[in-house]
Amino acid sequence: MAVKQKKSDILLGLIRDGQPMTRNQKLNLIVQLSIPSILAQITSVMMFFIDQAMVGRIGVEAAAACGLVESSTWLCGSLTSAASMGFSVQVAHFIGANDFAQARQVFRHGLICALIFSAVIGAIGLSISPSIPYWLGGGADIAHDASIYFGVFMLVMPFFQLNSLAGAMLKCSGNMRIPSIMSILMCIMDVVFNFIFIFIFHLGVLGVAIGTGLAIVIGALVQGYYAIFRSSMLALMRRERASVDGKETATEKSRWNWSYLVNALKISLPMACQSILMSGAQIVSTMIVAPLGNISIAANTFAITAESLCYMPGYGIGEAATTLIGQSMGAARRELCRSFARMTVSMGMLVMAFMGVIMFITAPQLMALMTPEHDIISLGAAALRIEAFAEPMFAASIVCYSVFVGAGDTFKPAIMNLCSMWLVRLTLAAMLAKDYGLKGVWTAMAIELTFRGLMFLWRLFRGNWMKKMI
Repeated sequence: MAVKQKKSDILLGLIRDGQPMTRNQKLNLIVQLSIPSILAQITSVMMFFIDQAMVGRIGVEAAAACGLVESSTWLCGSLTSAASMGFSVQVAHFIGANDFAQARQVFRHGLICALIFSAVIGAIGLSISPSIPYWLGGGADIAHDASIYFGVFMLVMPFFQLNSLAGAMLKCSGNMRIPSIMSILMCIMDVVFNFIFIFIFHLGVLGVAIGTGLAIVIGALVQGYYAIFRSSMLALMRRERASVDGKETATEKSRWNWSYLVNALKISLPMACQSILMSGAQIVSTMIVAPLGNISIAANTFAITAESLCYMPGYGIGEAATTLIGQSMGAARRELCRSFARMTVSMGMLVMAFMGVIMFITAPQLMALMTPEHDIISLGAAALRIEAFAEPMFAASIVCYSVFVGAGDTFKPAIMNLCSMWLVRLTLAAMLAKDYGLKGVWTAMAIELTFRGLMFLWRLFRGNWMKKMI
């Protein structure tokens, strides 16, 4: 791992120093950044997978309770991710320009603003946790457990934010190793803690929430430590010592700069609004599924979790794309930007096409890992097999969006995502659910993802996303 990280540092240095790169060097760098990030994405999804698998052994009601509020927890998590990206994209640009001092200043601002923001989100979420299951159409039989699961997640929201921000900062500096290691360790901790609290202390859904929460807290503290104290480019607690470029540097003074916050808002607000409306669409989708019964709710939840294992490689490659595009933008290298964009999107589509084939073949086995209920397994497997055909175009939308984020272009891509989700997916889902149940909802999803991927590919090849480059 250490050798790969060193090689990636050398190759990233070629970007910042304006050196030419061969196709093999670019491909090598994409792979080296993508693999740790893919592992990190998969293991983070595995936490939800583990939760669902363990809850599935408790019973259908417990599975439905967690599934009912899962889209709402994703909404809150996506808001914290948007806050992190507003600052980390700026950091990538400054690192690409070899301005590490300003990169650290942005990091300081990000810590203050993002943690305050996440504390507010957590407080609001905690206050509405008793009511949210009923707002989502859940019955009294699952409302109590759903409220507890959501409430515990809200309590650890500042730690979720710290984990997101520290990880994003490390990745934008080119360090994919620490975030990926911590994701794996968090996954292991989640298994251990969940087992203890569910099967030893018999806390049921509360045990799942506590176990996952503890894993998030520990992961956030460790990852925050590496970003704040140990990173060669980003460490904030810096004594007088040699800087990254070998020159002596005095202890940096922290000064508030409103332009960092303004720039973060320009990047984050479209992403946050998109997250609200996209997660809102997921919640509406849950409300479309809820009247179909607890079997459909549980099958939908488990299928979403299983599918996550298929599309997380796309998000991992997307994170590498954000780093590469961000640093190339900071170095003002237009052709390199275009080349990295096309190569990462192509790789994402190939990987997720392969994962789609695997998901189609193993759909029943994936569902069986999370529940012993035959009806849930059968319905969820059918949904997954419908979705498998859309995975290549889903990859196109994921990686293209990450490319645009790395360039600081978030407004128009957000509009594209929202129009696709609200006008295509939900309209079709509402129509098809009446006659085809959960299979109709997932057919609508597959059609919409294909449409979205085509839109993003069209914008990528037009090249307007690079207009902010000087």
